[in-house]
Amino acid sequence: MARAGYDAVVVGAGPAGLTCAVRAARGGARVLLVEKDRRTGGALHLSGGHLSAGGTSLQRAAGIEDSPELHLADIQRISNGTERTDLVRLVVDEAPGVVEWLVGSGMAFDPETPRIVYGHEPYEIPRTVYGVEGGLSVLQVLEAELEEARAAHDLTLWTNAPVTGLRTDDAGRVVGVEVYRDGDEVEIDAAVVVIATGGYGADAELFTERHGVELVTVASRTSTGDGIHLGRSVGAAIQGEGTYLPTFGGLPDPQAPHRANWAERLLLTVERPPREIYVDSTGSRWIAEDEPSIDVKERALTALPDQVFWTVFDDDAVADSGGGRPPIVLGWEADDLRRHANVRPGIHAADTLEEVAALAGIDPDGLVAAVAAYNRAVEAGVDEDFGRTHLPAPIAVPPYYALHNQGIAVVTFDGLDIDDTFAVLDEAGARIEGLFAIGEVIGAGATCGNSFCSGMLLTPALVFGRLLGERLAARQRPDAVR
Repeated sequence: MARAGYDAVVVGAGPAGLTCAVRAARGGARVLLVEKDRRTGGALHLSGGHLSAGGTSLQRAAGIEDSPELHLADIQRISNGTERTDLVRLVVDEAPGVVEWLVGSGMAFDPETPRIVYGHEPYEIPRTVYGVEGGLSVLQVLEAELEEARAAHDLTLWTNAPVTGLRTDDAGRVVGVEVYRDGDEVEIDAAVVVIATGGYGADAELFTERHGVELVTVASRTSTGDGIHLGRSVGAAIQGEGTYLPTFGGLPDPQAPHRANWAERLLLTVERPPREIYVDSTGSRWIAEDEPSIDVKERALTALPDQVFWTVFDDDAVADSGGGRPPIVLGWEADDLRRHANVRPGIHAADTLEEVAALAGIDPDGLVAAVAAYNRAVEAGVDEDFGRTHLPAPIAVPPYYALHNQGIAVVTFDGLDIDDTFAVLDEAGARIEGLFAIGEVIGAGATCGNSFCSGMLLTPALVFGRLLGERLAARQRPDAVR
């Protein structure tokens, strides 16, 4: 069974795919938007919806001076120059327009923004913004535009319809897709195919293949690397090799293997001065826990076996958390932590260090020695081992706690290689004609480098979706350059 006649098939209805499909259809293209999930939105259902732009009306209203040039400089500083500068320049130049589009669409921005976010290495200027409902605030704008485009333009949406293959002609040009829909394999012809399927943070096999460690993730369950597999099937190259960086620490999910509990995670950034120590499986400390750079911590974490560590503290530290003070675990008061100990996975407590070490799987002798050395450092006011300066109290009041932490995948950093027109490239660096890619499928490393830059995943998805959609629409005009 064959169906033909689409100017563009967009695979994936997350933020990049939605934006691209709507812009292309508005400009006169006949578009098929195909989504394997039952709903549109992709990672926006889980995302905090962070955007970053330099020189927006939201910043000006708050008295913040910024510009695309300063935004670019901050990204280059944080990423140490490992980003794709050609792509990032596109993003920072277009990002203010994206924010103004959302403002004009009536999106309700959180009044605490623009702000500096400390979950990863921070910007020097407050430029991160997000809606009052996180990613859902952005999705509300995109879905309203989708419905308008479906009603007024030639835009067709299929959900519950996974794309199972790319179709090529004898010259290797991509000329359509194969879709599994309503129990049948359907062949679709298209002048252009856009892959916007997201990352592979829920594909444990591909993740381990790419990075050599076991996957622990908070990514959307639909992020199964479909776009990577589709691109590989036609010879696409992968960019971002070696740029993976784990997010610093997450508790095991109480229900599902390979997943972390992102909603209830330890607060391990400068927003909470640490009372605890971090130890590895031998019981040894491995970094100054008050190190202000989250980037330094994330890089040190990659050197630990399986990217696993434990935070160890006493009941006096628990009593000092919550109640208006920074919590140890987000959303938990002191009694919540005590109640979950030895009940929830990864949360251990006992009356002696030896006992809590045995429960957690830490070497008891090593932990006892590490705590004793730390307590001596507190007494002396000097941490000769790691140079920690925040030494508020010894770990000495039972029960003792050991909380399992795992480096977690929030996004994936490598993905399909593209040029600055978003055309997918093969191993020789040549374009695969008829094939484009935008969104996380190109890898976060393209726009963040070997680092995390606030807002530099969702913002590029929207920027690239808008630009590519408009270019696809322009192809329908007789005078357009093809």
